[in-house]
Amino acid sequence: MKKLKIWYWIATIIFALMMIMDGFGGITQQEAGKEVLKHLGYPMYLLIIVGIAKLLGAISILQHKYTAIKEWAYAGFAINFIGAFASRAFVGDGISLLIPPVIALVIMFIPYTLWKKLDGNVKNS
Repeated sequence: MKKLKIWYWIATIIFALMMIMDGFGGITQQEAGKEVLKHLGYPMYLLIIVGIAKLLGAISILQHKYTAIKEWAYAGFAINFIGAFASRAFVGDGISLLIPPVIALVIMFIPYTLWKKLDGNVKNS
């Protein structure tokens, strides 16, 4: 149980930091993000909206009091990564640009799965 908790926190913090950095990049409208949105045909203000959502989502997955909000944050991240994959596929991007959102989705499921295992162990104790 203790090892599970340690791995959960390591995975959660790493994923949350990834989302914080990406969210901050969106809010500050970094050039790389602008180029991607332009390439995909999305309006520039979406960068700020998604950036704020990622920051709020990262905060949500780091807390334990409101589990429904945590579930919604993970759902939002999943929708974001699936949407990124679909957007890239629809504009005809190659496999090298389709793989990163899938990898991000897989990485997201590590802390999510560990959380569910840990939550199940706590409830079953």
